[in-house]
Amino acid sequence: MTLDRLFCPRGVAVVGSTTPGKIGYELIKQIVDGGFEHVYAVNPKAQGACGAPGCASIGAIDEPVDLVVVAAPAVAVPEVLEQCGGAGIQAAVVITSGFSEVGNQAGETQIKEIARRHGIRMVGPNCAGIVNTHHKLYASLETRPPEGAVSFISQSGALGGAVLSWAEEQGLGFAKFVSYGNRADLDEIDLLPYLAEDPETQAAALYIESVPDGRRFLEAACAFTRVKPLVVIKSGRSQAGRRATMSHTGSLAGADAVYDAALKSCGAIRVETIEEMFDLCKGFVSLPPVRGRRLAIVTNSGGPGVLAADRAEAVGLSTPEPSAELRERLAAGLPPYCALGNPIDLTVEGTEDSYRETLCAALEEYDAALALDVSTPYLDSVALARGVCDAARLTHKPIVANFMAGRIVSEALAYLKEQDLPNFATGERAVTVLARMSAYSEWSGAASPASAPPQEALLPQAGPLLEPQAMTLLRENGLPVPELRCATEADEAVEACRQIGYPVVMKVVSPDIVHKSESGGVKVDLRDDDAARAAFTALQAVAAGKRFRGVVVYPLVRGAHEVLLGVSRDPQFGPVVAFGLGGIYAEVMHDIVLRIAPLERAEAAAMIREIRAFPILDGARGQARSDLDGLAAAIVALSRLPLRYPEIEEVDLNPVFLRPDGLLVGDARVIRKGQEAQ
Repeated sequence: MTLDRLFCPRGVAVVGSTTPGKIGYELIKQIVDGGFEHVYAVNPKAQGACGAPGCASIGAIDEPVDLVVVAAPAVAVPEVLEQCGGAGIQAAVVITSGFSEVGNQAGETQIKEIARRHGIRMVGPNCAGIVNTHHKLYASLETRPPEGAVSFISQSGALGGAVLSWAEEQGLGFAKFVSYGNRADLDEIDLLPYLAEDPETQAAALYIESVPDGRRFLEAACAFTRVKPLVVIKSGRSQAGRRATMSHTGSLAGADAVYDAALKSCGAIRVETIEEMFDLCKGFVSLPPVRGRRLAIVTNSGGPGVLAADRAEAVGLSTPEPSAELRERLAAGLPPYCALGNPIDLTVEGTEDSYRETLCAALEEYDAALALDVSTPYLDSVALARGVCDAARLTHKPIVANFMAGRIVSEALAYLKEQDLPNFATGERAVTVLARMSAYSEWSGAASPASAPPQEALLPQAGPLLEPQAMTLLRENGLPVPELRCATEADEAVEACRQIGYPVVMKVVSPDIVHKSESGGVKVDLRDDDAARAAFTALQAVAAGKRFRGVVVYPLVRGAHEVLLGVSRDPQFGPVVAFGLGGIYAEVMHDIVLRIAPLERAEAAAMIREIRAFPILDGARGQARSDLDGLAAAIVALSRLPLRYPEIEEVDLNPVFLRPDGLLVGDARVIRKGQEAQ
């Protein structure tokens, strides 16, 4: 069954009490008042309500019904679903609470089984219902929002209701709304594919506390973001928030940094607040795509323009000065007291014509614009708004507005709303929207289907992989490792050093010594046979009382940056790739970026650019640029390793020596599932 029967039913039956004040009655009233015509009240007494005829059972309705909304007591829900199955109805919204959220897991399992047996797709139980404004369907107790182009999926009914209540005030209309409650059946994984094909949905917003199947969520989100933007609020960022999430849903939320990585991987845009969600959704449904990061700011007051420019730079937009040609053109049409930098300051004497002409001229060389109006009571802000809206219509480029403040611009704000040009409370919020829209355009333009996963294989031996075996595994899978030699006796160690060529590094090999540096298990810059023999003896002593498996010898690497690469398995999202500064800086600076495996080349390259230390790797202050292409290739190869070898629980490559002419893995630890990570 497609979800059309859920969102676009021919008829709706509401099962529950029709006594005024009861949930069943209020649902019927809400649906009828919203304009939906084919509503039926189902209750043992066959009492109607609000003009909806009453029936004693679902089977007694003699008109087409595609959706049943259940507000009966929890003990009655199984029988209601059986009646739905008998009548061939395949969509149900179970508002009723009293299931897993209060410990009644058995009851929830029962209704889930009944729904599955009859092919019924179910929202709930313990949910706030659904809305389809374009179909005049308001099967919810929440406020009826204005019609629009954003669809909203919420794990929290209360928060979803608050968002719908704010919609008109915020100037945002909704197409569809779903609060799925206990997610016994339908949730965002099922709803996103439907909304991706829904012509009434231009963008979607999602509030989640946790996802039970991270990989399936990523597949659904990636498929959605390839065609439409997805704005996500994920609660539980702080420790207190995670505790609240656990107590509210009974499920463990994954580490917040992994959720960040997951959302980035699928092109979703994570926001922190409801206000940010409204801002960004307004931008996506009201503006053309933002294809580039060059921003022009046109203002009639210097201070707010400078604040907006500062914010633009902070969020990744550029505000370059106008070209000489543009300055000449602006100077020919503007009074001499106007500032022709960026911001372009028209001063308090800016007019409808000057806003229109300045924005049109600027947008010939900029990608987007912010129009600021800091009004005074004697200014005609409506005229300025007309100039801004004219420019948007003439250029077909994204223009956002910040007209301030209060009642003196109320008429201008009404005009902007009428023309569907978004106004934001501050210039800073406006440019943040443009920055995030630009990032989405870049992601969607670069996104490509993931390559086929590698064929699965077994690790080469049972038990822990020691460093020499780990290095061999890496080499066989496309990761660059240095030449190495192993030795179990002092004479062998000396010969190994000669073969490698002094100076060398010698490390202890023992399954009982994981952190070799902290244990004195690494000897560096060995320059002759005597030093090599002494190092071997010292490493034997380090392993006294432990399982000594000899030493491994590498060439000494100089003049390289140290970075780390790693993979670990998240319980919800599976393999997660980490990249950041290596060596001692890994824990001190914690300059780490995460992504969900596997990665493609473009995503690995973007990952590299995200760390704070990127300018150092990119050749800051005249240094040679590191081999970032080789680094991206290594990240891609590593990201595929746990998919090829499902036995792998964790891989830690720290340090990886990164130079202008390549990179080499300096230390490797591979942990097998079931092996204790020390």
